[in-house]
Amino acid sequence: MSMKDTCPDCGAQGTEIFYELKEVPVHSVLLMPDRQTALSYPKGDIALAFCRHCGSISNAAFDPMVHEYSSRYEETQGFSPTFNAFARRQALSLIERYDLHGKDIIEIGCGKGEFLTLLCELGDNRGIGFDPAYVNERDHSAVRDRITFIQDFYSEKYADCRGDFVCCKMTLEHIQNTAAFVEMVRRSMGPRPETVVFFQVPDAVRILRENAFWDIYYEHCSYFSIGTLGRLFRRCGFVVTGLWKDYEDQYLMIEARPGAEPDAASFPVEESLEDLSLDIARFSENCGRTIRAWKQKLESIRRSGHRAVLWGGGSKGVAFLTTLGVDEEIGYVVDINPFKHGTYMAGTGHEIVSPDFLRTYRPDVVIVMNPVYREEIRQSCAGMELNPVVLSV
Repeated sequence: MSMKDTCPDCGAQGTEIFYELKEVPVHSVLLMPDRQTALSYPKGDIALAFCRHCGSISNAAFDPMVHEYSSRYEETQGFSPTFNAFARRQALSLIERYDLHGKDIIEIGCGKGEFLTLLCELGDNRGIGFDPAYVNERDHSAVRDRITFIQDFYSEKYADCRGDFVCCKMTLEHIQNTAAFVEMVRRSMGPRPETVVFFQVPDAVRILRENAFWDIYYEHCSYFSIGTLGRLFRRCGFVVTGLWKDYEDQYLMIEARPGAEPDAASFPVEESLEDLSLDIARFSENCGRTIRAWKQKLESIRRSGHRAVLWGGGSKGVAFLTTLGVDEEIGYVVDINPFKHGTYMAGTGHEIVSPDFLRTYRPDVVIVMNPVYREEIRQSCAGMELNPVVLSV
């Protein structure tokens, strides 16, 4: 697909490409039923482009027509005790801060509905969730009668669905024209200044500073720093009331309300466009070195005859394996999500197995795809009387 040099958010010409990958899977968490399907799944290119006018980072080679968001899309992190503790803490905080008791809540991109269900359970609220990947058969919540799930993308045709609190977690990064989307959300809220919106996205600055190539994959066509996120919402008619990081600074959070006048106020945590430009320059200079170091590390493990597994069968794992061109250096991919067991990683065809599989496989090395889960994984291995070397990206 041809490259676009126009910023999808502000329309400025001359975006600058600073990172490219060819032939990566266009989906990384769709369930692949067999190895051949995983190996032959459609591929696309990544060309991350930076707009010096607004700070937008986007994939200039992105094609939204290749995406399939359906019941095969297995994105949930809800089988992890670590993640569930974070989600519960987050839900309780929002309920307390905004007195979400007996209120109407909308979640855009609700996935399997876990967070919306938490908000409704803990605050005795009512909810409407939008997501084409929602699976009704997996919802066994006691408050199911107070929540309506719509298996569709949120759009202005649902503008009549009004909420006291509008939530959108880990969805905006999947949208190419983020300004148009945020503007649409603003229009659908109308003149209701009391309505609160809460968005959560990955932190692009962490990716840049850690050379985290495993956090760059096709589904994520848009990337945000805390400054670009704040400026985006202000340009789109919101008054930003909160900006912060959480989950070991992996996620950015923004809270905002509809505004009648343009909002120019900023928060001290917001970096400038110049600072973001420097982070991009350092990433461009150093990321290749990180990729080479991981290739050497995996080759050293292979030469030693040690068994290595990757723990994390999601997008990070797919990006790690495909960017490095991993084959037999990794034996299996481990994931605690039972719906992934017996399926295969897009692009490389590695089989995804349960943690129990390691009792007999007995790996020498476990590579953890997210350091936030390192202790949880250590404890899981210890519980199976395994003592592998645990490496995290």
